[in-house]
Amino acid sequence: MKKEELEEILKTNKELDKYMNEYISTEYNTSKNTRESYKTDLYLLAKYYKGKNIKNLNKEDIQEYLRKNDKSSKTKARYLTSINNFYKYLVENNLISKNPCDGIKMPKLEKKLPDYLTIEEVDNLLNIRASTAYELRNKAMLETLYATGMRISELVNLTMSNLFLEDHLIKVFGKGSKERLVPIGDTAIAALEEYLKFGRGELLGTKSSEYVFISSRHTNITRQAFFKYIKKLCQEKGIKKNISPHILRHSFATHLLNNGADLRVVQELLGHSDISTTQIYTHLSNEKLEQEYEKHPLLHEKSHH
Repeated sequence: MKKEELEEILKTNKELDKYMNEYISTEYNTSKNTRESYKTDLYLLAKYYKGKNIKNLNKEDIQEYLRKNDKSSKTKARYLTSINNFYKYLVENNLISKNPCDGIKMPKLEKKLPDYLTIEEVDNLLNIRASTAYELRNKAMLETLYATGMRISELVNLTMSNLFLEDHLIKVFGKGSKERLVPIGDTAIAALEEYLKFGRGELLGTKSSEYVFISSRHTNITRQAFFKYIKKLCQEKGIKKNISPHILRHSFATHLLNNGADLRVVQELLGHSDISTTQIYTHLSNEKLEQEYEKHPLLHEKSHH
């Protein structure tokens, strides 16, 4: 938004100016990005009703604004939260008597289940004949991702001191610098050891680094570069799914639960602080069971007896 436009909006909206520049910055214990998106949401509302002081808007005005906005349910829900917080502040400070957002229903959010690969697709993906240093590195990274379920960001930041391969363990630093010990199987260990023995030194050249996975610039490989590689590999292998950086993490979790692993254990392995985040994978495995059930008429007959 242009500076002049912004100044004009804030001139008409003194309360908004105060809320933005004093209240949000001091009272909201959230990240800078979140605070900025709150501000942007309110600027857009004020821009839509340019010339009006938005503190005087009513329920119908807010509903019209949300309706006219051709955005996803998720974005509309965020808009409503930002707008509602502003009016709550006005009510608490006796600047208005009623919150115009009261009684407006939150848009229904579709819970999107993450895409994951079947065991056959994972086997296909990991079936790489590696001979060059880069191939050895990429194979070791893929094997490690699938064997541990870690995030790509955790993988690219692994250091040599995080590896306890003789104990079949890797130390992972997750979100909020929380560390966890993750078990790693023989196949991934073999790929890692081969890379460490024949690939890593070649990629480092005369440089030294604490990081396990080295890029052509002799530093740790970036998340973006590795994700690009996964996408390209899936294309080459004919895997037509919506590939995300987390696809191997999703596959790891789903395959564990399909094989009867305990939800709490999977939560620990993935480093989720809240079990409801892990529960999304039980929907995936239940969905799979339902599909299998539908496919077998014999099961239907048995279930009636």
